[in-house]
Amino acid sequence: MKKTLILGTAVLALSVGSAFAQDNLKFPPGEGGFNWASYEAFAEANTLDGETLSMFGPWRGDDQALVESILAYFSAATGATVNYASSETYEQQIVIDAEAGSPPNIAVLPQPGLIADLVAKGFVEPLGGETEQWLLENYAAGSSWVGLGSYAGPDGEERLYALPYKIDVKSLVWYVPENFEDAGYEVPETMEELKALTQQIVDDGETPWCIGLGSGGATGWPATDWVEDMMLRTQPPEVYDQWVANEIAFTDERVVGAIEEFGAFARNDAFVAGGAGTVASTDFRDSPKGLFASPPQCYMHRQASFIPTFFPDGVELGVDADFFYFPAYAGKDLGSPLLGAGTLVFITKDSPAARAFVEFLKTPIAHELWMAQSGFLTPLKSVNPDLYGDSTLKKMGQILLNATTFRFDGSDLMPAGVGAGSFWTGMVDYAGGKPAADVASEIQASWDALK
Repeated sequence: MKKTLILGTAVLALSVGSAFAQDNLKFPPGEGGFNWASYEAFAEANTLDGETLSMFGPWRGDDQALVESILAYFSAATGATVNYASSETYEQQIVIDAEAGSPPNIAVLPQPGLIADLVAKGFVEPLGGETEQWLLENYAAGSSWVGLGSYAGPDGEERLYALPYKIDVKSLVWYVPENFEDAGYEVPETMEELKALTQQIVDDGETPWCIGLGSGGATGWPATDWVEDMMLRTQPPEVYDQWVANEIAFTDERVVGAIEEFGAFARNDAFVAGGAGTVASTDFRDSPKGLFASPPQCYMHRQASFIPTFFPDGVELGVDADFFYFPAYAGKDLGSPLLGAGTLVFITKDSPAARAFVEFLKTPIAHELWMAQSGFLTPLKSVNPDLYGDSTLKKMGQILLNATTFRFDGSDLMPAGVGAGSFWTGMVDYAGGKPAADVASEIQASWDALK
């Protein structure tokens, strides 16, 4: 193993070197349940003394410290110097740098649409068929990840350009185990059971759901996640792909049907705390608090993995609050689809160090070292799941590994005027009582106007 270790600390779009010794690695090599064999094999195969790897990504603050703890091992294994940088306007900065001819070796983005634009302009290097095959064989739902990282190049040919790394999951329902236990409710394993439980809670004189769409200028986005989840549970993933690419219109009966599936929960006064009329005006950050009221104002809240940030102080995950997978229909034979998001790694300035870094991300150790800390989920099947930093992450990681299909947040794949515009406002209108077909027609008209 190499002894030299240099990392970069980002300040806006600048990087400043900072030296470390090998004994400053977060987890001592050879100790714990990590796959150190993969680290040793990688170090043996990659000698990059004197090489520098520049990397630009979205991670700042605590996340920057976490990614730098991973980059430390790449440096220790190879002898390369790594300079990591970020910016508050990282999406714009990577475009500026690429167009100016001064991109980093490695870029990381959570926006597949922006990566597609960079690829089409010839600013990204393909990763090759070997990496594509590796994803197919080593990531759960591998074809989904190949699809997510594949884009049409300047010649119009689709190739793999980006490697997904660090994933977030959205298809979750949060609840209070004590409330379920007191009422005698079981965690549903199918959508049919979830709908039956929803009705049972109403029959017992209680309210099943807390739903809130408020988010300032982004009001409406939580409903887009609901609709995307319902698309994946009512239609094959290919239809979802056609929808987010506008190859089928918002007015298609399958899309309208998914909107109405959301409405079956959100537009029923008996199903929602405060009644359906409060859904659009309730802030999404306040919405889950009804779970913890006494008596409970609701029993379930569908939201992504980040929502515990807004739980009341003192709530202990796994004890005071827990979650289950937002289930699929048993009767539709669509497997276990999962909606989520995440970051993708790609090469914008080719070099031996850049290629070696992609190979590093294929090792279990590159995932396990972040898993053992916080905020990291992976679909890599060869990792040790017991290394997750807490039981909540481990459970989410298992949901990710069990997924038969993964699809990226659809609104993030649409043009901003739709995915971060008319889709949001349309869902507010729908929650307020406007017919789904009318809402879909208005959203589609806004998309057509962008062409």
